[in-house]
Amino acid sequence: MSSRLLNRFLNPLLDRFPLAIFAVLALTLGLAPFLPEPHVWEKLKMLASGTLVRPIDIADLLWHAFPWVLLALKLVRMRRQPH
Repeated sequence: MSSRLLNRFLNPLLDRFPLAIFAVLALTLGLAPFLPEPHVWEKLKMLASGTLVRPIDIADLLWHAFPWVLLALKLVRMRRQPH
């Protein structure tokens, strides 16, 4: 099921946009707010310490990690495609 989802929905999205778009999303939305520390970093520390329990914190982690996941998937897809 997950490979079907990738092939049908995610791969066309990844192919439609250039790598730079995913990099900009990851560096802006993925790291916002920048001060005092990026939310994604704060939430990852909470996850590692076992204090990521509130639904708003979990949603925040997903929101700020999503651009990084898309960037990683784009890089993997580019590496697997023949030149």
